[in-house]
Amino acid sequence: MKPQRSSSAWPLAWVWIALIVYASLHPFSGWRWMGMLDGPALLALAKLPLVRGFSRFDIVTNLLAYIPLGGLLALGALRDGRRPWRAMLLATLSGSLLSYAMEVTQHLLPMRYPSLIDWVSNTLGTLAGALMAGIGYRIGLLRWWQHQRDHWFVPHGTTGIVLLLSWPVALLFPPPLPLGLGQGLGRLAEALAGVLADTAFDGWVPLPDVAAQLAPGGALCVVALGALAPCFVGYAMVRSPFHRLVLLAGGLLLGVGATTLSTALNFGPEHAMAWISAPVLPGLGLAALLGLALAWLPHRFIAALGLMALTILVALINQAGSTPYTTLSLQGWEQGRFIRFHGLAQWVGWLWPFAALLFLLARSTERRNSPR
Repeated sequence: MKPQRSSSAWPLAWVWIALIVYASLHPFSGWRWMGMLDGPALLALAKLPLVRGFSRFDIVTNLLAYIPLGGLLALGALRDGRRPWRAMLLATLSGSLLSYAMEVTQHLLPMRYPSLIDWVSNTLGTLAGALMAGIGYRIGLLRWWQHQRDHWFVPHGTTGIVLLLSWPVALLFPPPLPLGLGQGLGRLAEALAGVLADTAFDGWVPLPDVAAQLAPGGALCVVALGALAPCFVGYAMVRSPFHRLVLLAGGLLLGVGATTLSTALNFGPEHAMAWISAPVLPGLGLAALLGLALAWLPHRFIAALGLMALTILVALINQAGSTPYTTLSLQGWEQGRFIRFHGLAQWVGWLWPFAALLFLLARSTERRNSPR
């Protein structure tokens, strides 16, 4: 069987592996070693206990976390020319081995608890994802996806696709304002101020005001620019205005859905729409109008506008202090069942705009053969 054309499966798989490692080992502190490096200690380290009192939520999340990994690994192997059964077997074994390594390593973290049930759930999730990929390959979904990708996107758009797929994950961690990603500069300033404390440069770093609040107009701009952020990424690599409008509609729906899901998980389904404040709906409407107007602009011009828009978004969101919505949400993430996803989603939310800025910078400066 001849190898197929390269795809984004392998880069996405490596990104997903990195996210799993981070979520499994967060907060990466308090490492300990259980006993001496002798046979019984190593045997105890390799054994996964059957933890009692596990919840249905834990089983479901462990299954869902590894389904994309199994699918991506199997797709990557299929695109490399492996037979379907070998690709599915390789994906399942790789995902199971990764899960086992994470569970064993959790022995060394005081805040994490290795579990045989978690390993089995992760393995079953990987198997389910690999089976989906194998079935999709058999019925022609892989060829259909490649055709659609070639039809929708310009070549070499793997990084942009990764950014688009990771955007909803970033929204799951509650930002200071809805859809306002990139709020990590304040934490960076606080860390730098701590490093410079008691030195000649003590007090040189301007620290954010946690009590500061943006005016309603500023909050509206944050919502609008936050909703448009994935559109700038997508518009820079989507071919036709029609496809851009489809991306705009999908991005707005996905942004509203991810933020609503985050709120529902924290406060319950009855409060799922509590995040919608006065500036939110006008901000979403402004995003829709601007996205409609931008759909016919050239790729490089879109990328240049995106650089300015994301820079303004990061500047505004780092001037916004904590809101009651953010404070209550963080308590749910840091003290409740979302502790394992706390650092993962937070880092994705902090870094996503900066990764998008680098992508747009590359798109705005590259030479293109297309007239657009």
